[in-house]
Amino acid sequence: MSIWSKISSLLSQLVKGDSLSNIFAQLRTPPEKTIGFTIAIISLAAKMAKADGSVTHNEITAFKEIFHVPKKEEKNAKYVFNLAQKDSAGFEYYARRIKKMLHQKRWLLEDIIEGLFYIAIADGNFHPAEERFINTVGSIFGVRTQVLKNLK
Repeated sequence: MSIWSKISSLLSQLVKGDSLSNIFAQLRTPPEKTIGFTIAIISLAAKMAKADGSVTHNEITAFKEIFHVPKKEEKNAKYVFNLAQKDSAGFEYYARRIKKMLHQKRWLLEDIIEGLFYIAIADGNFHPAEERFINTVGSIFGVRTQVLKNLK
């Protein structure tokens, strides 16, 4: 569906006397449902999996358990995941992008930290580089992560 088809469809739903601002209300998409967020979260997870030097099957499985990817989009998600492992942008870049998108949703930022931790321990080892990664992301998010030290 083209952009103009979408606009036309929304305009046809306006009730006589409604304002154009009602269309904007219908177009608001939560940040966590945007393409930018999806790419950022996949990239952050890929960099978490790679933080200890190698990506294991268990880490990929952990990612799939946490971040639901529709079956028809698995190929695209895998492509982004693999590309992110080689991307020169550091994980901090993606963490800052996510923080900017979700700055008012602290609970979701905390969930992301938990998800990253789950990926980190999926291979049976919590590597010091993974701990630094999580603590740095937590700092960027404004989420305290020091309790993770007690989980080793």
